[in-house]
Amino acid sequence: MASVMITYKLKAGVSREDFEAWVRGYDYPNMRGLKRVASFTNHRVERLLIGEGAPSVDYVEVFDIPDLDGFTAEDLPGETLQTVMGAFMTWVEAPQFLVVSPVV
Repeated sequence: MASVMITYKLKAGVSREDFEAWVRGYDYPNMRGLKRVASFTNHRVERLLIGEGAPSVDYVEVFDIPDLDGFTAEDLPGETLQTVMGAFMTWVEAPQFLVVSPVV
């Protein structure tokens, strides 16, 4: 199982309330409906635990994807994901799409 994390900031002028309503009403249903997405949660970054200042990102998304090759070959270029990504990019700036694995 692959894990994917996306980190990003909201664009200037985008409210958390509006963005989170979009996540709950559009992003979650569409992304969770893909057969290769085992789980997907979006996490709001509240504050730094240690140190001063603002966090470098506003949100962290976490996906568990059992078939990453199938996801990138079929889901990523597919209509659902392309539509979701187009909408997503109107809300956010500087997203980083990271494939991650646990250190064991």
